[in-house]
Amino acid sequence: MSNSNQINGLRAATAFSLGEDIISVDAFGSGHINDTYRVTTKNTIGKSFLLQRINHHIFQNVEGLMLNIKHVTDHLKTKIAHLPVEIQESKVLTIIPTKSNDLYFLDEDGNYWRMFILIDGTKSYDVVETTTQASEGGKAFGDFQLKLADLDATKIVEVLPNFHNIQFRLDNLKRAIAADSQGRVKEVTEILDFIFTREERMKTILNLASKGELPLRITHNDTKFNNVLLDQNDQAQCVIDLDTVMPGYVAYDFGDAIRTIINPVEEDEKDLAKIVLNIPLYAAYAEGYLNEAKEFLTDVEVESLLEGVFLLPYMQAVRFLTDYLEGDHYFKTKYDDHNLVRTKTQLKLVEEMEKQEEELKTAISNVLQD
Repeated sequence: MSNSNQINGLRAATAFSLGEDIISVDAFGSGHINDTYRVTTKNTIGKSFLLQRINHHIFQNVEGLMLNIKHVTDHLKTKIAHLPVEIQESKVLTIIPTKSNDLYFLDEDGNYWRMFILIDGTKSYDVVETTTQASEGGKAFGDFQLKLADLDATKIVEVLPNFHNIQFRLDNLKRAIAADSQGRVKEVTEILDFIFTREERMKTILNLASKGELPLRITHNDTKFNNVLLDQNDQAQCVIDLDTVMPGYVAYDFGDAIRTIINPVEEDEKDLAKIVLNIPLYAAYAEGYLNEAKEFLTDVEVESLLEGVFLLPYMQAVRFLTDYLEGDHYFKTKYDDHNLVRTKTQLKLVEEMEKQEEELKTAISNVLQD
């Protein structure tokens, strides 16, 4: 960490109600959105804290964001209130307020800071390696949704409007095609055909919701596997990174998790032949998830899960392609057609899923029959 960042982090840390002297503030983790630091204090119980500078360019409603997290974490803790406090703190994020009892600190440079208790003794994985890990990931997110099922979704602010709204994403793509600001549309006509021939199916979740057949839930909306902390035995411990918690539909969370679990390669793999579905990991995640979530899911929600599996890689491809056509201004790229490569990878994943749709469907039905 640079000296200036260290000074800024230390200055921000002193604004929070720690009740102890700070020993050090050190860079921590590998997140791409917020800057994160570990704060070590003089104490006798070995507790450390997690300090984050919130990226307010992405999350512009910081107050709404932090109120969301408070609503959610407070509610989750009511579900485990019978457990000792130290166990609660290992299973649900705990916000540390500022000395003025605010949820965040705004420094003189216009930066927003927040602090949590650091959950030590845990680990996370960027890539799922075993069916046990996949099952525990499913269990964690299923339990997360279950415990929040009775929290009024209207209390939660939509901090990123239209985040998983495929109609919004397709409309953006169509505008990018019409503008063709980079002259790239002629390169991608086959890809556009692939996308638009599947457009109606990909609106299934939105259509069900518009008819009132899908209940609005509180969902995580960023269910990649490294947002689950596991203990040293690979047992689910805590769901983290609650910035994107918003009202949504359960299929979005299920589909996004599967998108990252079922594909054995990176999302910018150029060799499309390497994209082979890992059905055992998919089935393990589905089992872990449904064993927790089936208690509250409606029949239509269960049926929608498979639609989410197809929708999320499709939607990610639409976003990558839109950015490519507009000149690569949103996603960071390493070479000229990086976003095009990403698009092709996601659509190849959709294509492979279509070939094995019956197996994907069977894995869900098998859990429900147990």
